[in-house]
Amino acid sequence: MKRPILAPLYLALLTALGAPSSQATDLDWVDSAVSSVNQQVIDLRRTIHQHPELGNQEVQTAALVAAQLKASNIEVRTQVGKTGVVGVLKGALPGPVVALRADMDALPVKEATNLPFASQATGVRLGKTVPVMHACGHDTHTAMLLGAAKVLAEHRDQLRGTVVFLFQPAEEGAADVDEFQTDTLIGAQAMIRDGAMDSPKVEAIFALHVMAGYPSGHLFYKAGTVLNSSDSFRIQLKGQQTHGSAPWSGNDPIVTSQGIIAAMQTLVSRRIDLTKGMGVISVGTINAGSAANIIPETLEMTGTIRTNNADIRDSILQKMPPLVSGIASAYGTEAKLLLVNNAPVTINDPTLTEAMVPALELAAPGKVQRLESSLSPSEDFSYYAQKVPGLFVFLGATPEGQDMSKAPNNHSPYFTVDEATFATGVKAHVQFVLNYPERAKGKS
Repeated sequence: MKRPILAPLYLALLTALGAPSSQATDLDWVDSAVSSVNQQVIDLRRTIHQHPELGNQEVQTAALVAAQLKASNIEVRTQVGKTGVVGVLKGALPGPVVALRADMDALPVKEATNLPFASQATGVRLGKTVPVMHACGHDTHTAMLLGAAKVLAEHRDQLRGTVVFLFQPAEEGAADVDEFQTDTLIGAQAMIRDGAMDSPKVEAIFALHVMAGYPSGHLFYKAGTVLNSSDSFRIQLKGQQTHGSAPWSGNDPIVTSQGIIAAMQTLVSRRIDLTKGMGVISVGTINAGSAANIIPETLEMTGTIRTNNADIRDSILQKMPPLVSGIASAYGTEAKLLLVNNAPVTINDPTLTEAMVPALELAAPGKVQRLESSLSPSEDFSYYAQKVPGLFVFLGATPEGQDMSKAPNNHSPYFTVDEATFATGVKAHVQFVLNYPERAKGKS
């Protein structure tokens, strides 16, 4: 992975900061301003949660976002990255341009929470009607960023620089684009393509993500690698159909598939340098055959590749094609492998991360924790963080006092978010904006 090109003010940070100051900008209006929008954030979240939309179909959500931003006299651009919304707020004082990002899309999951505002919605995904639920908390991300936008807009006379609000579609994938369709950009890549970070030019970007199984009101961060990369694969095997009683008269793609599945695991266990990090190759679907006594002609399997190191990712992606082709040939079958790059490793810029820890402490006093290791999911926030220094943090979503190990995980039909955590999320966004200018300049 190439290092991002550093913005001029960020270069000043590198040269002037040294060890980050333990002091942070804390204005006396922040707590009261956040409290004043808390109920609105809750109401917005419940509305969005009850009316979820799949990736690239966030039409109603985008309209709500645009209306809320315009009500705060924030400049708005719509249809960015297809259904994305960009808001631009110019502070009264000179300073840098920073971006805050929230994702808006929901998942094809049938909700089972029994919340009074639970989703009953359906959507169309690749031509099929599916249930839809905000099972990953994107409804909360959108509502919290709208709350932060209102707070910042009401105090623009005290803001240094410009804030760009990125409300992004399709972080979980697009409902109108097959995951193996490689000629269409979606999500963060589509937002970047459409200039979301260019007018004005963003020099640093921040985001947070709610996480079940972590206590409400707590913030978690890590410098460097924080989330895995994500790549998808599809393998289509072609053999020769024959009767199940006489396998020698054909070529069995099902037997071939087990050879390929076993061999792919050796890419991790035997052919990458595990001192650099980790890798996982998982097969998620296998489809073949029509009857118990017929060996089929074709088989298709799909899966995912996750790593926390760019070199390991590149090594797996380079070594998988000849391995799959060679094993298929050894079994007398043919293989077509398609690899799709979904997201690079998400990397929090180390200097930016350490410089912003005091701001996190202001957002969640005594409740900020450094993660010991990166987490296994992936995020297309990584594309923004390749363009400019980025910081991606996690916000606890489960009430303190509960057994964290029993909280339904993100993407579960039982996934819930404690509304008491929203104020911390709003405050974190606000503190990012208030504290970045002095960090960027290397002085208070």
